[in-house]
Amino acid sequence: MAELLVQQFPKSVHLRGDLFRRMIVNGRAEIRPGFPGDDEAQLALRYRLAAEVADVYAGAGFSVVVQDVILGQALADLVTMVRHRPLALVVLAPSPKVVEQREAQRSKKGYVSGWTVGTLDHMLRTETPRLGLWLDTSAQSAEETVDEILRRLWDEALI
Repeated sequence: MAELLVQQFPKSVHLRGDLFRRMIVNGRAEIRPGFPGDDEAQLALRYRLAAEVADVYAGAGFSVVVQDVILGQALADLVTMVRHRPLALVVLAPSPKVVEQREAQRSKKGYVSGWTVGTLDHMLRTETPRLGLWLDTSAQSAEETVDEILRRLWDEALI
């Protein structure tokens, strides 16, 4: 989705948050539910790096699309860390059933280390502040979602 969206801007960057996790060669802590410690610190570092890199690219005139799973208070924290404005935030929130169906069709598995679709969906809907534009993309193709984001971005997603 993010890759399709970022292609709509003439000068753009697709910043994948997971890239920062994968850059850690030794000492990487996998993020698991109920095990705070190094994993939470590394997740906070990942978000801080994403915010800083997004600011640098935006300052150089690029439209930046940051793609990541950011739940709970961390979403509000990230919005504060990104200094460049205007800033638009879009949260994709398809139903858990649709997420499970989509996950079954992917070669790369995102629900590992004890995480389930239900756990993450619960965190999204009950612990994450309602900032920006939230979209239920359950009945949409990727192209339809990108079209809707572009239609609503500057009116409803601005922070």
